[in-house]
Amino acid sequence: MNKKSVKDVEVRGKRVFVRCDFNVPMKDGVITSDKRIAAAIPTIQYLLENGAKVILASHMGKPHNIFTEGFGLTKKEKKAVEKLPEAEREAAKAEYLAKAAGDRKKLTLAPVAARLNEYLGNKVTFATDIIGEDAKAKTAALKEGEAVLLENVRFDAREEKNGADFAEALASMADLFVNDAFGTAHRAHASTEGISHYIPAVSGFLIDKEITFMGGALEKPEHPFVAILGGAKVSDKIGVITNLIDKVDTIIIGGAMAYTFIKARGGKIGTSLCEDDKMELALSLVEKAKEKGVNFLLPVDNKCATAFDNDAESLICDIDAVPDGYMGMDIGPKTIELYASAVKDAKTVIWNGPMGVSEFDNYAAGTRAVAEAVAQSDAISIVGGGDSTAAIEKLGYADKISHISTGGGASLEFLEGQELPGIACLEDK
Repeated sequence: MNKKSVKDVEVRGKRVFVRCDFNVPMKDGVITSDKRIAAAIPTIQYLLENGAKVILASHMGKPHNIFTEGFGLTKKEKKAVEKLPEAEREAAKAEYLAKAAGDRKKLTLAPVAARLNEYLGNKVTFATDIIGEDAKAKTAALKEGEAVLLENVRFDAREEKNGADFAEALASMADLFVNDAFGTAHRAHASTEGISHYIPAVSGFLIDKEITFMGGALEKPEHPFVAILGGAKVSDKIGVITNLIDKVDTIIIGGAMAYTFIKARGGKIGTSLCEDDKMELALSLVEKAKEKGVNFLLPVDNKCATAFDNDAESLICDIDAVPDGYMGMDIGPKTIELYASAVKDAKTVIWNGPMGVSEFDNYAAGTRAVAEAVAQSDAISIVGGGDSTAAIEKLGYADKISHISTGGGASLEFLEGQELPGIACLEDK
């Protein structure tokens, strides 16, 4: 995969539409973490310093209803209002609009514009609409080295539907499309894929890094190649395991998904989470790995508890001998040693998913140990998934990881070998 980035095209004097991921956590109108904003700054700064006129766009959250550019009722709401007695229609309409207005207030990107200006020195204005009069006026008035942030693109129903008219309207404001929102690259929305049908499309620095590291690891990995997969369900990782079996030397399984494999081979798992309908598939994956000569590692011991609670009674036991009334909560010390040893001599490591219930301190040891092993290895290391990333950052290992992926669902689909619309639409080098 060899896609053009902003460095491969001339940007000076051009109106550049940049799709970012500013879907940041908010509380009472205040941004509680601006990591996603900070991550986008290098691309934006590069464009500003090289004389581009920058148009920034992003979604935030999931509005309770998707409303039109004119801020009216949806078709569904209109039908609901029309079915009511005439005397009740105005009150119902007002209620729908009040809810939408509440969402607009909570999910506006205005606080993001203010935070961007703290990073960029007041070079960003804010448009109160997306393709309306304010957006048109402010994008038309841009000078080289200036930027405007459009309002939340999901305030228009056509964004998630990838409406051609909406995508074309977005494109009409720009000369070049830069996608730097990897977290939404697996979605064919108007501002992530549709717009590319009307103007040239290249990547920003974030997506370029995802392509370089994740794409490189999947296409031409250095061996030994180790994949560490955790999480709750085998069903969430079937595609990843299937795709990686043909590429890796070792697959390490952790988290609750391990118990489906353990029960499938006849082990006692107590009340541990298990997908009974996936047991046959689990055994087939193990068999396929064996046929391919892939070392398929499952836990040998675990820490289990009487309840899904940090302070519940717990004990360490063999993985296939969990007592009745106990559920697996984390990998055990023997498994930690086994997994750390497997990672030690790796040249490429991909890690996605926790080893246990890492949100509970008493059951985070496995995830912490894997994080430490990955950080201390000499491998090209790629970490994706919220819990895995959180463990790396909490332990202060972020600077020792080659690449921390910025996408959740997008990372998984990338690892599954799926084509991501927001990347496929970019121009090839």
